[in-house]
Amino acid sequence: MVATTLHLLRHGEVHNPTGVLYGRLPGYHLSERGHAMAALVADHLAGGRGAERADVTVVIASPLQRAQETAGPIAAAFGVDVRTDENLLEAENQFQGLTFGVGDGSLRHPQHWPLLRNPFRPSWGEPYEKQVARMRAALDAAREAARGHQAVLVSHQLPIWVTRLAFENRRLWHDPRRRQCSLASLTSLHYEDDRFAGLTYSEPAAELLPGAARVAGA
Repeated sequence: MVATTLHLLRHGEVHNPTGVLYGRLPGYHLSERGHAMAALVADHLAGGRGAERADVTVVIASPLQRAQETAGPIAAAFGVDVRTDENLLEAENQFQGLTFGVGDGSLRHPQHWPLLRNPFRPSWGEPYEKQVARMRAALDAAREAARGHQAVLVSHQLPIWVTRLAFENRRLWHDPRRRQCSLASLTSLHYEDDRFAGLTYSEPAAELLPGAARVAGA
């Protein structure tokens, strides 16, 4: 039996002072805290602060800048190059570039309301099934490349979450507020040979999540 682990890593915090839904737009890079998150994950995987050193032989990232920047410290910690896979891209979204919400957001404008007609698909963006299909393709390729070892795949919240739902045989439509996929979190898929054997979730950068210091001091 050959054990392989694929870590789906959500990128770190993004510099987004205007609060737009940036989607696949270019130029959105990690904030200072986002870079610190990436460094913490790299340290965790490399065995820092008492963690067991991961056997990472492959690091792959979405082509978007925030994912590439998150992958960099991990690749450096294990002496490998960052590979790029477009299958790890953020989900397509027709609200891209807009602020999303009722108040002063895009939902104030009636021309956007038809985009919300079917939340189960969803009608405003890339179908959940399509996201899962391309993420599975990325996982299959990574499993071959890292067979018997571990790989880190840096992607984005929604594709990671719906992929987890699919592996757990849960429905893909969901309440976005209930996603367990925080910034710089690891959703780790474990395989025995080519058989999916289970999933674990961890937050190596939890101490840097927005609100973490306030909660810890409460």
